[in-house]
Amino acid sequence: MRENLVLQVLLVIIVVLHLSRRPAEGVRWLALAKMSWLGSLSEEDGCDRLAGLVKRQKRLCRRNVELMDSVKTGALMSIDECQAQFQNRRWNCSTTDSNRLFGRVILKQETRESAFVHAISSAGVGYAVTRACSSGQLRKCGCDRTVRGRSKDGFEWSGCSDNIAYGSAFSTAFVDARERGQRRKNSSRALMNLHNNQAGRKAIEDNMQVECKCHGVSGSCEMRTCWRAMPTFRRVGQLLKEKFDGATEVKSAIRGTRLVLMPLNPQFKPHTEQDLVYMESSPDFCEPDPKLGSLGTHGRVCNKTSKAIDGCDLLCCGRGYMTRKVKLVERCRCKFHWCCVVKCKQCERIIDEHVCA
Repeated sequence: MRENLVLQVLLVIIVVLHLSRRPAEGVRWLALAKMSWLGSLSEEDGCDRLAGLVKRQKRLCRRNVELMDSVKTGALMSIDECQAQFQNRRWNCSTTDSNRLFGRVILKQETRESAFVHAISSAGVGYAVTRACSSGQLRKCGCDRTVRGRSKDGFEWSGCSDNIAYGSAFSTAFVDARERGQRRKNSSRALMNLHNNQAGRKAIEDNMQVECKCHGVSGSCEMRTCWRAMPTFRRVGQLLKEKFDGATEVKSAIRGTRLVLMPLNPQFKPHTEQDLVYMESSPDFCEPDPKLGSLGTHGRVCNKTSKAIDGCDLLCCGRGYMTRKVKLVERCRCKFHWCCVVKCKQCERIIDEHVCA
C-alpha cells in the first residue's frame, strides 16, 4: 500500500515537471499570413476554420472579425521584418512549412531566435491594428482622442494620434492567448514567451514620436499642431534586433507561490520589460535540418572582406566558399530631360560573387 502511494506521488511529480517545461507554441497563428482568403472572412463560423488558433483566439476572432485582416497584415509585416534583420546571418528567418513557418527552432526551442520572433510578431499585430484604427478602417476604434490641449513646449495637441493603447491591448489579448493558458500550469516557456511578446509591444509604445504641422502666413509656423505617431516598423525591427544581440539568458525559479524568470548568471543585472530573454543556447544553423527549421548555409552568398557574421569564414562555418562571375545590369549615365523626365542607359558589369560551399 505504501509502495503504491510512493509511486503515485512520483507520477504526480513527473507530470508537474513535464507541464512546467511543456512548450507553448505561441506563434502558430502566424500561419494566417499564408491564408489568401482571410480578407474576405465575414461569417463568424469562419474563425473556426483558421489553422493555428487556440480556442481563445477563435473566440476573439468571432468577436472581432473586422480585425483579422489586420492580424494577417501584422503577421506578414513581422515575417518580412525578421527576414530583413537577419538576412546576413546563418539563421535568416526563412520560413519552412506553411503551418509551422519557422520549424522547431521557434516552436519547440527557447532560443534567442524564438525570443525575437515572438517579440516582432507581437509588435506586428499591435502595429497593424493601430494603423488600421488611425486610418479609419475599423468601426471599433479610431484615433487617440485623449491627447488634447496645449503642451508645455507651446504647441497644440491635435490631429490624429495613433491609438497604440488599443493596438497593444488587442495584441495582448490575441497573441498572448495560448501562453495565458499555459502560464496557469507553471510553464517556464510560456512565461518566457509572454515576456518577449510584451517586449515587442514596448518597442512601439516607448518610441512613439511627435509629428507636427505648421500653421501661419507663408508657412511661418506661428502655431503648431502636433500628434503622437508610431515609429516606422523598420525602426521597431532594428530596436528588437539590438535587444536580440543583448538578450539575457534566464532560468525559472519559484518566488513564494509564483514562477519567475531570473538571470542564469547571478552577476548579471535583472532584465527589464524592454529586454529579450531566452533559456536555451542556439544551434549553429550550419547544416540543413528540416525538423529544426534550419536551411543551413550551403549556397549562401557571403562577404569575402567582412570579419562579421556575414563574412565567408563565419557564414560558411569553416567549409570554405566558391567564387563565381556574375553579370549585373544597372541603370547608368542618367540624364534629366526638361521637363520632369529622367532617362538612363542600361550598363553591364561583371563582379565576383562568393558562395558558401
